[in-house]
Amino acid sequence: MSRSLLVDLAFYILSAGAVVSAWLVFRTDSMVRAAYWLLVSFVAVGGVLVLLSAEFLGLVLVLMMAGEMTIMAVFMVMFMMNPAGLNPMTMVHQHRAAVGAGLVAFAGLAGVGLVADFPDRAAPSDAPATAELGTELLGDSMLVFETAGVTLLATMIGAIAIASRRGRYGDADAGSLPPELEAPAPKARA
Repeated sequence: MSRSLLVDLAFYILSAGAVVSAWLVFRTDSMVRAAYWLLVSFVAVGGVLVLLSAEFLGLVLVLMMAGEMTIMAVFMVMFMMNPAGLNPMTMVHQHRAAVGAGLVAFAGLAGVGLVADFPDRAAPSDAPATAELGTELLGDSMLVFETAGVTLLATMIGAIAIASRRGRYGDADAGSLPPELEAPAPKARA
């Protein structure tokens, strides 16, 4: 098989995988599973970007989404009312409105993709594409974005720690001790 045929085959497989896993996000009955199906969809899109010679964007997408979906799943396990976010639940509300909005968005994006006159300017092969892309995306404020991300994460963790009086094993005022590892002996009948 030629290299271009293998690239085409990988493109179609990853594209189909992205669409199917995105559909499964709304078909699963668990928030945690939905988060990881969404991660699978983003990984497939990252693979498509790599095949389209946008390696930097593809790998950044995969790295960002892997961290984001994992954090989202962890927070869902910690704060969902059902144990570990794995109990069955409905993932879509207002079904007709959701289907209508999805069809309208798809038609609009497909129309733009089919009708728009996209520019056809090849970048020079000796251009430092990664540095230029980083400058274009973040400008001169990369340090600000990095600092803001760490600050927001620390703020979220601190807010949860301060606001939560109830610990994992009960009310903090009552000691919040973990349960005994062995079951207590049954009481004798009188």
